[in-house]
Amino acid sequence: MADKYFIEVDYHQRNHEGERICGDVFLSGKVREEGRIVIVLSDGMGHGVKASVLATLTATMALNFTKEHREPSKTAEIIMNTLPECSERKMSYATFTIIDIDYEGNITILEYDNPESILIRDRQVIDLKRKNVVLESERNCGKKLKLCNFKGEKGDRIVFATDGIAQSGLGTPRFPFGWGMDNAGRFALDLVKNTPQISARQLASRLVNAAFRNDGFAAKDDITSGVIYLREPRELLIATGPPFEKVKDREFANLVKEFEGKKIVMGATTGDILARELELKVQDGQDFADPDLPPLSFLEGIDLFTEGILTLRKVEKILTTYKNNVDLGRGPADEIVKLILDSDEIRFIVGTRINIAHQDPNMQIDLEIRRTVVKRISFILEEKFLKKVKLGFI
Repeated sequence: MADKYFIEVDYHQRNHEGERICGDVFLSGKVREEGRIVIVLSDGMGHGVKASVLATLTATMALNFTKEHREPSKTAEIIMNTLPECSERKMSYATFTIIDIDYEGNITILEYDNPESILIRDRQVIDLKRKNVVLESERNCGKKLKLCNFKGEKGDRIVFATDGIAQSGLGTPRFPFGWGMDNAGRFALDLVKNTPQISARQLASRLVNAAFRNDGFAAKDDITSGVIYLREPRELLIATGPPFEKVKDREFANLVKEFEGKKIVMGATTGDILARELELKVQDGQDFADPDLPPLSFLEGIDLFTEGILTLRKVEKILTTYKNNVDLGRGPADEIVKLILDSDEIRFIVGTRINIAHQDPNMQIDLEIRRTVVKRISFILEEKFLKKVKLGFI
Protein backbone atom coordinates (compact mmCIF):
# COMPACT_ATOMS: atom_id res chain seq x y z
CA MET A 1 0.00 0.00 0.00
CA ALA A 2 1.36 3.42 -0.93
CA ASP A 3 2.16 5.77 1.92
CA LYS A 4 -0.35 8.56 2.42
CA TYR A 5 2.33 11.20 2.90
CA PHE A 6 5.91 11.81 3.87
CA ILE A 7 6.68 12.20 7.59
CA GLU A 8 9.20 15.00 7.97
CA VAL A 9 10.89 15.02 11.39
CA ASP A 10 13.41 17.58 12.61
CA TYR A 11 14.44 19.55 15.65
CA HIS A 12 16.55 22.45 16.85
CA GLN A 13 18.16 23.15 20.19
CA ARG A 14 20.30 25.60 22.10
CA ASN A 15 22.40 24.83 25.15
CA HIS A 16 22.00 26.43 28.56
CA GLU A 17 24.13 29.57 28.75
CA GLY A 18 27.75 28.63 29.40
CA GLU A 19 27.31 24.90 28.71
CA ARG A 20 29.04 23.03 25.89
CA ILE A 21 26.73 20.00 26.15
CA CYS A 22 22.95 20.05 25.88
CA GLY A 23 20.93 18.41 28.66
CA ASP A 24 18.05 17.75 26.23
CA VAL A 25 18.33 14.69 23.97
CA PHE A 26 16.40 14.04 20.74
CA LEU A 27 16.41 10.56 19.20
CA SER A 28 14.46 9.02 16.34
CA GLY A 29 14.37 5.68 14.58
CA LYS A 30 12.54 3.77 11.87
CA VAL A 31 10.88 0.40 12.17
CA ARG A 32 11.10 -0.17 8.45
CA GLU A 33 9.20 -3.46 8.23
CA GLU A 34 6.22 -1.88 10.04
CA GLY A 35 6.30 1.53 8.35
CA ARG A 36 6.71 3.28 11.72
CA ILE A 37 8.84 6.11 13.05
CA VAL A 38 9.48 6.60 16.76
CA ILE A 39 10.64 9.97 18.10
CA VAL A 40 11.77 10.70 21.65
CA LEU A 41 12.63 14.00 23.34
CA SER A 42 14.05 13.78 26.87
CA ASP A 43 14.99 16.58 29.25
CA GLY A 44 17.59 15.72 31.88
CA MET A 45 17.13 17.54 35.18
CA GLY A 46 19.45 20.54 35.41
CA HIS A 47 21.93 21.08 32.62
CA GLY A 48 25.36 20.05 31.41
CA VAL A 49 26.99 16.62 31.33
CA LYS A 50 24.92 14.96 34.07
CA ALA A 51 21.63 16.07 32.52
CA SER A 52 22.81 14.90 29.09
CA VAL A 53 23.77 11.43 30.38
CA LEU A 54 20.43 10.93 32.13
CA ALA A 55 18.45 12.23 29.15
CA THR A 56 20.42 9.99 26.78
CA LEU A 57 19.70 6.94 28.95
CA THR A 58 16.01 7.85 29.10
CA ALA A 59 15.66 8.55 25.39
CA THR A 60 17.49 5.37 24.38
CA MET A 61 15.32 3.15 26.57
CA ALA A 62 12.14 4.92 25.46
CA LEU A 63 13.06 4.54 21.79
CA ASN A 64 13.88 0.84 22.04
CA PHE A 65 10.90 -0.13 24.23
CA THR A 66 8.46 1.77 22.01
CA LYS A 67 9.83 0.10 18.88
CA GLU A 68 9.03 -3.23 20.57
CA HIS A 69 5.40 -2.22 21.24
CA ARG A 70 5.79 -2.23 25.03
CA GLU A 71 2.78 -0.92 26.94
CA PRO A 72 3.23 2.79 27.77
CA SER A 73 2.92 2.12 31.50
CA LYS A 74 5.53 -0.66 31.31
CA THR A 75 7.90 1.56 29.34
CA ALA A 76 7.52 4.34 31.89
CA GLU A 77 7.98 1.99 34.85
CA ILE A 78 11.22 0.56 33.50
CA ILE A 79 12.63 4.00 32.69
CA MET A 80 11.73 5.47 36.06
CA ASN A 81 13.01 2.44 37.97
CA THR A 82 16.33 2.74 36.14
CA LEU A 83 16.82 6.46 36.71
CA PRO A 84 17.85 7.93 40.06
CA GLU A 85 15.25 10.06 41.83
CA CYS A 86 15.60 13.57 43.21
CA SER A 87 15.57 13.20 47.01
CA GLU A 88 13.81 16.54 47.53
CA ARG A 89 11.27 16.63 44.71
CA LYS A 90 10.71 12.84 44.47
CA MET A 91 10.95 13.10 40.68
CA SER A 92 12.93 11.07 38.17
CA TYR A 93 15.93 12.89 36.83
CA ALA A 94 14.63 13.05 33.26
CA THR A 95 11.32 13.75 31.52
CA PHE A 96 10.25 12.50 28.11
CA THR A 97 7.91 12.81 25.14
CA ILE A 98 7.48 9.70 22.97
CA ILE A 99 5.76 9.92 19.58
CA ASP A 100 4.97 6.74 17.63
CA ILE A 101 3.69 7.39 14.10
CA ASP A 102 3.15 5.24 11.02
CA TYR A 103 2.59 5.98 7.35
CA GLU A 104 -1.11 5.22 7.64
CA GLY A 105 -1.46 8.17 9.99
CA ASN A 106 -1.83 6.39 13.34
CA ILE A 107 -0.19 8.58 15.99
CA THR A 108 0.41 7.94 19.69
CA ILE A 109 1.96 10.52 22.02
CA LEU A 110 3.09 9.66 25.55
CA GLU A 111 4.31 12.50 27.78
CA TYR A 112 5.89 12.55 31.21
CA ASP A 113 6.51 16.01 32.72
CA ASN A 114 7.41 17.59 29.36
CA PRO A 115 5.22 20.44 28.05
CA GLU A 116 2.14 19.20 26.19
CA SER A 117 2.62 18.72 22.46
CA ILE A 118 0.69 20.91 20.01
CA LEU A 119 -1.20 19.83 16.88
CA ILE A 120 -1.61 22.42 14.11
CA ARG A 121 -4.24 21.45 11.53
CA ASP A 122 -6.24 23.50 9.02
CA ARG A 123 -4.68 26.78 10.21
CA GLN A 124 -5.66 26.28 13.84
CA VAL A 125 -4.34 24.68 17.02
CA ILE A 126 -6.31 21.49 17.76
CA ASP A 127 -6.92 20.35 21.32
CA LEU A 128 -5.56 16.83 21.79
CA LYS A 129 -7.74 14.65 24.01
CA ARG A 130 -5.40 13.07 26.54
CA LYS A 131 -6.01 10.45 29.17
CA ASN A 132 -3.97 9.87 32.30
CA VAL A 133 -1.85 6.75 32.68
CA VAL A 134 -1.35 6.26 36.41
CA LEU A 135 1.58 4.13 37.54
CA GLU A 136 0.97 1.57 40.28
CA SER A 137 4.37 0.21 41.30
CA GLU A 138 5.56 0.88 44.83
CA ARG A 139 8.27 3.33 43.84
CA ASN A 140 6.24 5.22 41.24
CA CYS A 141 2.73 4.80 42.64
CA GLY A 142 0.46 7.66 41.67
CA LYS A 143 2.75 9.23 39.07
CA LYS A 144 0.83 10.30 35.97
CA LEU A 145 1.68 10.21 32.30
CA LYS A 146 -0.43 11.71 29.53
CA LEU A 147 -1.40 9.58 26.56
CA CYS A 148 -3.26 10.46 23.36
CA ASN A 149 -4.04 8.62 20.14
CA PHE A 150 -5.31 10.23 16.96
CA LYS A 151 -5.31 9.94 13.18
CA GLY A 152 -2.95 12.25 11.35
CA GLU A 153 -3.95 14.17 8.24
CA LYS A 154 -1.93 15.58 5.39
CA GLY A 155 -0.71 19.06 6.37
CA ASP A 156 -0.60 18.31 10.11
CA ARG A 157 2.26 19.64 12.19
CA ILE A 158 3.03 18.31 15.65
CA VAL A 159 5.15 20.64 17.78
CA PHE A 160 6.81 19.28 20.93
CA ALA A 161 9.33 20.84 23.28
CA THR A 162 11.17 20.86 26.59
CA ASP A 163 10.77 23.35 29.43
CA GLY A 164 13.31 25.63 27.77
CA ILE A 165 10.54 26.66 25.38
CA ALA A 166 7.60 26.77 27.80
CA GLN A 167 9.49 28.52 30.61
CA SER A 168 11.49 30.93 28.48
CA GLY A 169 11.18 34.52 29.66
CA LEU A 170 10.24 33.35 33.17
CA GLY A 171 10.28 36.30 35.57
CA THR A 172 10.37 38.98 32.88
CA PRO A 173 7.73 41.75 32.74
CA ARG A 174 6.38 40.33 29.49
CA PHE A 175 6.23 36.67 30.61
CA PRO A 176 6.33 36.60 34.42
CA PHE A 177 5.20 32.94 34.43
CA GLY A 178 7.10 31.95 31.29
CA TRP A 179 6.17 31.97 27.61
CA GLY A 180 3.97 28.86 27.95
CA MET A 181 2.93 26.41 25.27
CA ASP A 182 -0.22 28.38 24.47
CA ASN A 183 1.91 31.33 23.37
CA ALA A 184 4.38 29.04 21.64
CA GLY A 185 1.46 27.39 19.81
CA ARG A 186 0.11 30.74 18.63
CA PHE A 187 3.60 31.74 17.50
CA ALA A 188 3.97 28.50 15.52
CA LEU A 189 0.49 28.88 14.05
CA ASP A 190 1.29 32.40 12.81
CA LEU A 191 4.45 31.10 11.16
CA VAL A 192 2.49 28.34 9.41
CA LYS A 193 -0.16 30.82 8.25
CA ASN A 194 2.44 33.25 6.90
CA THR A 195 4.67 30.54 5.38
CA PRO A 196 2.45 27.53 4.59
CA GLN A 197 5.36 25.44 3.26
CA ILE A 198 7.70 26.11 6.20
CA SER A 199 9.74 22.99 6.89
CA ALA A 200 9.93 21.11 10.18
CA ARG A 201 13.53 22.24 10.55
CA GLN A 202 12.72 25.91 9.97
CA LEU A 203 9.71 25.88 12.30
CA ALA A 204 11.68 24.23 15.12
CA SER A 205 14.50 26.70 14.64
CA ARG A 206 12.19 29.72 14.77
CA LEU A 207 10.59 28.46 17.99
CA VAL A 208 13.96 27.95 19.67
CA ASN A 209 15.18 31.36 18.54
CA ALA A 210 12.02 33.00 19.91
CA ALA A 211 12.52 31.30 23.28
CA PHE A 212 16.17 32.38 23.27
CA ARG A 213 15.03 35.95 22.64
CA ASN A 214 12.54 35.67 25.55
CA ASP A 215 15.52 34.80 27.78
CA GLY A 216 17.34 37.96 26.75
CA PHE A 217 19.69 35.99 24.45
CA ALA A 218 21.18 34.11 27.43
CA ALA A 219 19.41 30.73 27.68
CA LYS A 220 18.27 30.03 31.23
CA ASP A 221 17.73 26.35 30.39
CA ASP A 222 18.47 23.95 27.55
CA ILE A 223 16.01 24.85 24.78
CA THR A 224 14.72 22.21 22.35
CA SER A 225 11.81 22.08 19.93
CA GLY A 226 10.89 19.21 17.63
CA VAL A 227 8.43 19.29 14.74
CA ILE A 228 6.71 16.56 12.72
CA TYR A 229 5.18 17.60 9.39
CA LEU A 230 2.95 15.32 7.29
CA ARG A 231 3.08 16.40 3.67
CA GLU A 232 3.60 15.55 0.02
CA PRO A 233 7.09 14.11 -0.51
CA ARG A 234 9.85 16.14 -2.16
CA GLU A 235 11.82 13.95 -4.56
CA LEU A 236 15.48 14.16 -5.53
CA LEU A 237 17.41 12.20 -8.17
CA ILE A 238 21.19 11.71 -7.96
CA ALA A 239 22.68 10.20 -11.12
CA THR A 240 26.33 9.23 -11.02
CA GLY A 241 28.54 7.11 -13.21
CA PRO A 242 28.15 5.86 -16.79
CA PRO A 243 26.12 2.70 -17.50
CA PHE A 244 28.05 -0.57 -17.62
CA GLU A 245 27.22 -0.99 -21.31
CA LYS A 246 27.34 1.92 -23.73
CA VAL A 247 24.10 0.74 -25.37
CA LYS A 248 22.36 1.70 -22.10
CA ASP A 249 23.35 5.37 -22.39
CA ARG A 250 20.07 6.40 -23.99
CA GLU A 251 17.98 4.53 -21.41
CA PHE A 252 20.03 6.16 -18.65
CA ALA A 253 19.51 9.62 -20.14
CA ASN A 254 15.75 9.10 -20.44
CA LEU A 255 15.50 8.06 -16.78
CA VAL A 256 17.06 11.38 -15.80
CA LYS A 257 14.97 13.37 -18.27
CA GLU A 258 11.64 11.89 -17.12
CA PHE A 259 12.26 12.36 -13.39
CA GLU A 260 9.97 15.12 -12.09
CA GLY A 261 11.79 16.26 -8.94
CA LYS A 262 15.15 17.98 -8.35
CA LYS A 263 18.13 16.49 -10.20
CA ILE A 264 21.83 16.16 -9.38
CA VAL A 265 24.36 14.76 -11.85
CA MET A 266 27.78 13.73 -10.53
CA GLY A 267 30.74 12.99 -12.76
CA ALA A 268 32.09 14.53 -15.98
CA THR A 269 31.55 11.36 -18.02
CA THR A 270 27.98 11.09 -16.70
CA GLY A 271 27.32 14.70 -17.69
CA ASP A 272 28.82 14.16 -21.15
CA ILE A 273 26.49 11.21 -21.76
CA LEU A 274 23.41 13.25 -20.80
CA ALA A 275 24.55 16.24 -22.87
CA ARG A 276 25.11 14.02 -25.91
CA GLU A 277 21.95 11.91 -25.61
CA LEU A 278 19.58 14.77 -24.68
CA GLU A 279 21.35 17.58 -26.59
CA LEU A 280 21.93 19.69 -23.48
CA LYS A 281 24.24 22.66 -23.08
CA VAL A 282 27.25 22.22 -20.78
CA GLN A 283 29.39 24.93 -19.21
CA ASP A 284 32.39 24.54 -16.92
CA GLY A 285 32.31 26.38 -13.61
CA GLN A 286 34.94 28.81 -12.34
CA ASP A 287 33.90 29.30 -8.68
CA PHE A 288 36.35 27.29 -6.54
CA ALA A 289 34.26 27.52 -3.37
CA ASP A 290 35.80 24.32 -1.93
CA PRO A 291 39.59 23.94 -2.33
CA ASP A 292 39.25 20.15 -2.09
CA LEU A 293 36.88 19.82 -5.06
CA PRO A 294 36.46 20.94 -8.66
CA PRO A 295 33.85 23.72 -9.00
CA LEU A 296 30.19 23.28 -9.82
CA SER A 297 29.49 23.23 -13.55
CA PHE A 298 26.30 23.90 -15.50
CA LEU A 299 24.22 21.28 -17.30
CA GLU A 300 20.97 22.45 -18.87
CA GLY A 301 17.88 21.23 -16.98
CA ILE A 302 19.92 19.88 -14.04
CA ASP A 303 19.87 21.53 -10.61
CA LEU A 304 23.47 20.61 -9.71
CA PHE A 305 26.28 19.24 -11.88
CA THR A 306 29.46 18.24 -10.03
CA GLU A 307 32.54 16.05 -10.16
CA GLY A 308 31.93 12.41 -9.21
CA ILE A 309 33.70 10.18 -6.68
CA LEU A 310 35.62 12.87 -4.76
CA THR A 311 32.44 14.86 -4.26
CA LEU A 312 30.50 11.73 -3.26
CA ARG A 313 33.08 10.99 -0.57
CA LYS A 314 32.87 14.58 0.70
CA VAL A 315 29.06 14.32 0.82
CA GLU A 316 29.38 11.15 2.91
CA LYS A 317 31.79 12.90 5.30
CA ILE A 318 29.50 15.91 5.78
CA LEU A 319 26.41 13.73 6.35
CA THR A 320 28.23 11.50 8.85
CA THR A 321 29.18 14.40 11.14
CA TYR A 322 26.23 16.71 10.37
CA LYS A 323 24.32 18.32 13.25
CA ASN A 324 21.50 20.82 13.14
CA ASN A 325 23.70 23.73 14.16
CA VAL A 326 26.17 23.17 11.29
CA ASP A 327 26.43 25.98 8.74
CA LEU A 328 26.97 24.50 5.29
CA GLY A 329 29.24 26.31 2.86
CA ARG A 330 28.99 26.95 -0.89
CA GLY A 331 31.12 24.08 -2.13
CA PRO A 332 29.71 21.36 -4.44
CA ALA A 333 29.35 18.76 -1.66
CA ASP A 334 27.72 21.32 0.67
CA GLU A 335 25.20 22.26 -2.03
CA ILE A 336 24.35 18.59 -2.57
CA VAL A 337 23.80 18.09 1.17
CA LYS A 338 21.50 21.13 1.23
CA LEU A 339 19.34 19.61 -1.52
CA ILE A 340 19.35 16.23 0.22
CA LEU A 341 18.23 17.74 3.54
CA ASP A 342 15.39 19.57 1.78
CA SER A 343 14.24 16.36 0.07
CA ASP A 344 12.36 13.33 1.39
CA GLU A 345 12.73 10.60 -1.19
CA ILE A 346 16.18 10.29 -2.74
CA ARG A 347 16.64 8.07 -5.75
CA PHE A 348 20.13 7.07 -6.88
CA ILE A 349 20.84 5.89 -10.41
CA VAL A 350 24.35 4.48 -10.29
CA GLY A 351 26.28 3.58 -13.41
CA THR A 352 28.54 0.56 -12.92
CA ARG A 353 31.18 1.12 -15.61
CA ILE A 354 34.63 1.34 -14.00
CA ASN A 355 36.34 4.67 -14.54
CA ILE A 356 39.92 4.00 -15.64
CA ALA A 357 41.08 7.26 -14.04
CA HIS A 358 40.32 5.82 -10.61
CA GLN A 359 42.61 2.80 -11.07
CA ASP A 360 45.87 4.80 -11.00
CA PRO A 361 47.87 3.48 -8.00
CA ASN A 362 49.81 6.76 -7.80
CA MET A 363 46.71 8.82 -6.91
CA GLN A 364 47.13 10.28 -3.41
CA ILE A 365 43.57 9.54 -2.26
CA ASP A 366 41.77 6.39 -1.15
CA LEU A 367 39.24 6.13 -3.97
CA GLU A 368 36.56 3.46 -3.56
CA ILE A 369 34.20 2.20 -6.17
CA ARG A 370 31.18 4.43 -6.61
CA ARG A 371 28.51 2.00 -5.58
CA THR A 372 30.15 1.32 -2.20
CA VAL A 373 30.14 5.02 -1.31
CA VAL A 374 26.56 5.40 -2.51
CA LYS A 375 25.43 2.46 -0.36
CA ARG A 376 27.05 4.03 2.70
CA ILE A 377 25.39 7.39 1.97
CA SER A 378 22.04 5.61 1.54
CA PHE A 379 22.40 3.94 4.93
CA ILE A 380 23.16 7.28 6.62
CA LEU A 381 20.18 8.95 4.92
CA GLU A 382 17.78 6.20 6.04
CA GLU A 383 19.04 5.72 9.59
CA LYS A 384 20.14 9.21 10.63
CA PHE A 385 17.88 11.45 8.54
CA LEU A 386 14.82 9.16 8.13
CA LYS A 387 14.85 9.66 4.35
CA LYS A 388 13.40 7.19 1.89
CA VAL A 389 16.10 5.95 -0.45
CA LYS A 390 15.84 3.97 -3.68
CA LEU A 391 18.95 2.50 -5.29
CA GLY A 392 19.12 1.61 -8.96
CA PHE A 393 22.16 0.28 -10.84
CA ILE A 394 22.63 0.39 -14.61
